Amino acid sequence: MGFEATKVLLPTLLSDIQTGKAQLPEFQRDWVWDDQRIKDLLVSVLRKHPIGSVMLLESNNEQARFKVRPIEGVKLEGTPKPQTLVLDGQQRLTSLFQVLKSDEAVKTTNDRRQKIERWYYLDLNKLLQLRDSNWDAKLDWEEVVISIPKDRVIRNFRGEVIQDCSTVAHECAAGLMPLSIVFSEKLKTLWQLEFSKHNGNNMETWLLVYQRALEPLQQYNIPVIQLDKNESKEAICKVFEKVNTGGIALDVFELLTAIFAAEDFDLRADWSERFAALKSHKVLETVAKTDFLQSIALLVTFEQRERDLAAGKRSDETAGVSCKRKSILDLSPSQYRLWADKVQQGYQSAAQLLFDQFIFAARDLPYRTQLVPLAALLARLGSLNAGTRAKLVRWYWCGVLGELYGSTTETRFAKDLTEVLAWLEGGAEPATVTDANFSASRLLSLSTRNSAAYKGINALLMRDGGLDFLEGQPINSQVYFEAAIDIHHIFPKAWCEKNDIGSKRRESVVNKTP
Repeated sequence: MGFEATKVLLPTLLSDIQTGKAQLPEFQRDWVWDDQRIKDLLVSVLRKHPIGSVMLLESNNEQARFKVRPIEGVKLEGTPKPQTLVLDGQQRLTSLFQVLKSDEAVKTTNDRRQKIERWYYLDLNKLLQLRDSNWDAKLDWEEVVISIPKDRVIRNFRGEVIQDCSTVAHECAAGLMPLSIVFSEKLKTLWQLEFSKHNGNNMETWLLVYQRALEPLQQYNIPVIQLDKNESKEAICKVFEKVNTGGIALDVFELLTAIFAAEDFDLRADWSERFAALKSHKVLETVAKTDFLQSIALLVTFEQRERDLAAGKRSDETAGVSCKRKSILDLSPSQYRLWADKVQQGYQSAAQLLFDQFIFAARDLPYRTQLVPLAALLARLGSLNAGTRAKLVRWYWCGVLGELYGSTTETRFAKDLTEVLAWLEGGAEPATVTDANFSASRLLSLSTRNSAAYKGINALLMRDGGLDFLEGQPINSQVYFEAAIDIHHIFPKAWCEKNDIGSKRRESVVNKTP
């Protein structure tokens, strides 16, 4: 991975943000810092404490073109192309920009998460009250950095005015310096002249202001790690997730959304419409957007493998078929469009196949992950004859009762697609069928819905004629929903305890029925 580590002055970084040289990739989330966190950040900078590094990406990266947007609060003239994109440090840089460079009050929240608008000030009376060599350590910095309402008037709980800072003269009289002026020579000079009038033109006082506040802000260096323009989309996604552990997790869908947006395709809107159709099937209510992308990636890479085999470029029958992160990030909008409708139909066909297996709702779905290859298979196959359908059902239950989808699923997905399709054409049984093994002793350790096999056995009891244990009637989809069918004990807990039947046997699926 290529990168350059350096230090950049805070004013330089903020200037790049203001002119649009540094912007955000669209997948970055919104700025969310509250008032207290902003003040803490300002104190750290004023005290020359480290605030962490910033990570940037050269924006002329042909491997990963993203839709971009300016940092919140920036007003750009036109649509300048950025030179760098902020991968890590958005919250800190946005906070510093809005306080130090913006001409508007900062829109943030208080400790009760209520929306507020604030200007940030230095209380010079507190900042300058100590004159000894250890003043910094003794100073209560929480009283030095303050925020005041948008109208610049401080009031008590009765609404009575305590301090009016609505004019420069009022600010200087109160000894409250707005931090929004520190990087504007014009505003800073005007404020200094007014402040001098209120302090008898005492240059020594202003020198202290400069040394204790202005100089630390102007000379503050931020460590910057800059990734070079040749980084792959996969590497960028991994880097972002590692450095963004304190924020909201970014999944591959968000990154692909930003990549597609650069080509004027709104992936998020497209998925939203498709998911609305999918979740009309109760069993598909928990399908994730990344599941959908994995199914598409399987089919795109499978077709490429087929072309490579025909051209003699591959010998390994499963090589190249993948739905891992890199394969998803390599998808183009045209490939997505080519398969999206077919994959949506594949998921809907999967819902019908599961319905016929008496898996009616998402809570009863043994493995959500097994839908990924199942939908891809059905998208590829289209209509099913009886023999093909029987084989798919057999493959499905081998995966469930063999409990084969609990880990390393992406590799199994690729094998499933290639091996099941070959099996349907007369080839060998797929690994999911040959690897499946179920021991009778496993029944005594299946006790909750956390187990795929537990849910699978419940569905098979209904499918193969098990009656509603309460009313003795056959269970179909109508009865399932109207009677709120669930899995319950056959022999009640109290009876089991009375007859010395232990909890392991009592809670096992052997003592459960719909």
